[in-house]
Amino acid sequence: MQNDTPSSSSSWSNNPSKTSTSVHDRSILKDGLANEASRITQAGLFEIEDPPQRQQTPFSRFSRQFADKYPRAYTHIRRIAIYIRGPKPKRDLPAPQPLLNRNMVLFGKHLNIRIESTIVKYTRPLTNPWIFLFLGAAYIISFAFFARAQSFLTPSDSFIGCTATYWLANNGCGQDGQLCAPFDNSTFEFRCPAQCNNVILQNSRTVGNEQIAFKPLIVGGGDDNHTYRGDSFICAAAVQAGVISNNRGGCGSLQLTGNFTDFLPFTANGLSSIGFPTIFPLSFQFLGSTSLNHCEDLRNSALAFNVLITCMLFILLRPKYIILYWSIVSIGFWHVALFSQPQGPPPRLDVAFGTFLPTLFICYAFWRLGFRFTLSTYSNAPLESCILYLGPFWVGVLNNLTFDKIPISRLTASDIGKRAGGITALVVILVVLVIIAINQVRVIRKTGWLPYYAGWYILGGLLVLVLALLPGLELRIHHYIIAMVFIPATAFPTRLSAIYQGVLLGMFLNGAAAFGFDSILQTAADLRQDAPLGSSLPTFLTNSTTYNSSIPLADQVIFWDALPQDWDGFALLVDDVQRYAGAAMNFSLAALNASIPHFFRLAFTSQGTAGDFTMAAILWPNGSWADPLPGPS
Repeated sequence: MQNDTPSSSSSWSNNPSKTSTSVHDRSILKDGLANEASRITQAGLFEIEDPPQRQQTPFSRFSRQFADKYPRAYTHIRRIAIYIRGPKPKRDLPAPQPLLNRNMVLFGKHLNIRIESTIVKYTRPLTNPWIFLFLGAAYIISFAFFARAQSFLTPSDSFIGCTATYWLANNGCGQDGQLCAPFDNSTFEFRCPAQCNNVILQNSRTVGNEQIAFKPLIVGGGDDNHTYRGDSFICAAAVQAGVISNNRGGCGSLQLTGNFTDFLPFTANGLSSIGFPTIFPLSFQFLGSTSLNHCEDLRNSALAFNVLITCMLFILLRPKYIILYWSIVSIGFWHVALFSQPQGPPPRLDVAFGTFLPTLFICYAFWRLGFRFTLSTYSNAPLESCILYLGPFWVGVLNNLTFDKIPISRLTASDIGKRAGGITALVVILVVLVIIAINQVRVIRKTGWLPYYAGWYILGGLLVLVLALLPGLELRIHHYIIAMVFIPATAFPTRLSAIYQGVLLGMFLNGAAAFGFDSILQTAADLRQDAPLGSSLPTFLTNSTTYNSSIPLADQVIFWDALPQDWDGFALLVDDVQRYAGAAMNFSLAALNASIPHFFRLAFTSQGTAGDFTMAAILWPNGSWADPLPGPS
């Protein structure tokens, strides 16, 4: 049967006249368009330009030349650069799966553990915002009562700090100690904070011929009446004598007892004092009772309360993450400011509020740069996020306790070598930080953000290097600065990032609330505190060779060398009390007791200000003279 309807292909092949006509029409159309484009161009309606050629930068030319000259090295460098760059385009890391939601096979049985899901399910009614507002108001009221009972029910003039003392170092009490009078017939009721056992001398203090450092300064207490020298830390002495508790602090009463001879060493309640075998004009003894009340330090109770509240926020209430963040920031700051390390005592609320506002601004930057990317990934794991964040957070907030045993008090070159084990501790810390940094760099590279972060950190490092080279100033890295540096690098949804964020935020709040925003650059005088100045030292002309023990003490005179330039006088300490100040080069020993040892330390003075004192020269009761050791005291 013949098909009357041909296919389209056969229609073209079987109809040549139609095909030739169509091709001719298209040719005419193409020529017409070309003529029209030429006419428009010649008329100047618009100009047709050739596509621009891509210009080579100096770097691209150098790369091409380097690749041509060293192809193998170029290949290796290019591979390293691509590895460092990471994936392109950038990508986000997956959120961690809750550890407590697991499918396990144990002894051949399939176990479906859903702890996090169960918590989320049964605590969902508690996430109502009105419940959060009500409990938040109740917390603020309760915390205010806590703070009132802690610091504002005892007379403010009874509060003393852990380093409070009646006598100042070297010649700080002036000639014969008159600036620290009265010496006797005076009583004082005091209140001490808790944990004074941990407050130590950061620089050496000379008592007689002994050097004491890195422990509380306690002299005496070993006699039946527990008599302490006037420069002993009152609170540490009270703990040693059993008047107050180290964990709870407390109140006590003392009486000044004036001159006392032969302070005996003593060990009790975890503290050891040193002896002083000669006379001192100011001493004190503790009395048996005090009229003060509300004396117990509540910092441990407040800590338990705040830890409980923050756990409730993470596990039960679960507000929006930005609200949760601001809650722990506020709780941590005010716990330090009012309880664990107040700038008091009692707490200075004006200083605390003055520091709180800039703290909030910096913490907002922390949120934008780090916490909002990590904290929100634990929406289905409230218990795990509580453990990851709050454990390290409170470790950082309680920095004065948790890191107190590390033998490095400040990250300065002068401090690191002071204490035994300081250099070893620094090496261990650096190794741990390097391991953490390498792992975090690995995490950042996976996202493709490593070049961005590396650029900012290199720029910051160069800026710190410039600051460190400024003349007359020394770089000091405070722990609040450490937190500001490292928190931006934790903006990734990993468990280790959550741990880092917790401890760094706690360290920042501790530093800001307890010490304020101290400068990153400080003068040598700021860092020295009460350490030796490094000034020149006078020389005793009286020595073990020239001292004549056959001459009675009432007729003895000691001598020292003449004044150098830039100094106008001398200051002489006898038994740690300034007994002479002037330009003379000798001192009579007629007023001294021949039956007890005596200690002599000498310093140059300029306009009444003393330089460094020598180590102690010793005159023993048997008439022998011991020359001072070299160096300042």
